[in-house]
Amino acid sequence: MESDNEKNLLKTTKKVFIFNKNRFNSIHNNEKFKNLNQYNENSKLKNSIDFLSSINFKNYSSFYKRNNLDNFVSLRNNLPNSTSKYKYPLSVDTWDEKELLSINRVVMSNRFTFGEKVKEFESSFAKHIGSKYAVMVNSGSSANLLMIASLILDKNINLNRGDEVIVPALSWATTYFPLHQYDLNIRFVDINKDTLNLDEEKVSQAITKKTKAIFAVNVLGNPNNFETLKKICKKYKLILIEDNCESLGAKIQNKYCGTFGLMGTFSFYFSHHIHTIEGGMITTNNKSLYHHCLSLRSHGWVRDLPRDNKLYKKNKNKFKDSFVFILPGYNLRPNEINGSTGLEQLKKLKHIIKQRRINAKYFKKIFKNVDYIRMQKEIGISSWFGFSIILKKHLSNRREEVLNILEKNGIETRPIISGDFTKNPVINLMKSSIHGSLTNVKNIDKNGFFIGNNHINLKSQLDFFKKIISKIN
Repeated sequence: MESDNEKNLLKTTKKVFIFNKNRFNSIHNNEKFKNLNQYNENSKLKNSIDFLSSINFKNYSSFYKRNNLDNFVSLRNNLPNSTSKYKYPLSVDTWDEKELLSINRVVMSNRFTFGEKVKEFESSFAKHIGSKYAVMVNSGSSANLLMIASLILDKNINLNRGDEVIVPALSWATTYFPLHQYDLNIRFVDINKDTLNLDEEKVSQAITKKTKAIFAVNVLGNPNNFETLKKICKKYKLILIEDNCESLGAKIQNKYCGTFGLMGTFSFYFSHHIHTIEGGMITTNNKSLYHHCLSLRSHGWVRDLPRDNKLYKKNKNKFKDSFVFILPGYNLRPNEINGSTGLEQLKKLKHIIKQRRINAKYFKKIFKNVDYIRMQKEIGISSWFGFSIILKKHLSNRREEVLNILEKNGIETRPIISGDFTKNPVINLMKSSIHGSLTNVKNIDKNGFFIGNNHINLKSQLDFFKKIISKIN
């Protein structure tokens, strides 16, 4: 049953939507937002409009369901605060009125900090992904930090300061930084040139007596070959963990990525499959690691631990347990807005992944027989974060020129994560070693970039991209 507050909120929100739609039509058809002062001054619902700050365009309630990006871009570019110049942007919004209403409910509840909405999202996410436990934090980077911290501090896990962890040389900075921060030795290995993930053969060759773990990163939505990686881990008694921040929804062997290792991490930043403003998640089936994450997330205290935990025997006196600290923790908590929007986004995930795969199918079709780019080879079922482009033949070693042409034509691009991470000056501050020559990563660093994928049909944008890049002689 809806509360009276919720009923009033929905009634007010409906008025705001109708008002905005009418005002948008009036202004758009006449002056195209040339006189925005009139738009604001004439509005008796100005405060409500400011409060619902993202609905000042036509038909917002169906915005998420736009069936093509041309329509989406046209509406977006007519927004008063729009600065985008791209015909083919890297990412677009997956929110509609449901997320805004969920935020309003949080505001009406007067509970903004970590609470029941976050816990509900954790439970729903764990159930969806097929994991026993899920712990939400304020970013995917924080998820990696908390994961490594828990593995080091849990006495039941054989990972200690000074041990060695094998990582791909292609990933985001905060895959590596927690390893450094917990005094682990980072051993970089090359990637498979086709999948862009860890080269399993080189992983086997890179293992030393100090190696204790493999940190697999699922790049651009594409699963690693976990069957092989798990065999390697079993043979050498290594821990397997996953950075799945780019690959929510990816599957292999009918199992979601992020659940193959002892722990996995996810990101809910704007450009990712679902977004909660900021946010991340850690998943695990290990109860002890779960309890470590609960404590580490909130200052290292015992307050959030269940009574049956093995880390600390809690008092029956709630007051005495309020400020008891057992681990060197952080404050990495998300807030209730992150949790509430996450719940709405999770409901849309099936559709988001489905359309991304439809777009990928078309992308592979139109570039199947060209010889000037190499695409990422899908293994398992990718969730297609974006479309990687590795230039070859006559476009080889001409990336800057190609990117400038794409930019001039309104096509947004990004590097494939960090490219060769070992080239960064920060590497001089980290304990690390490199196995082999990193040939494939260096080629990505020189000839690679990616274009966006979204939950909206991209046929027109992909055709446009092919038209532009195919004309470069």
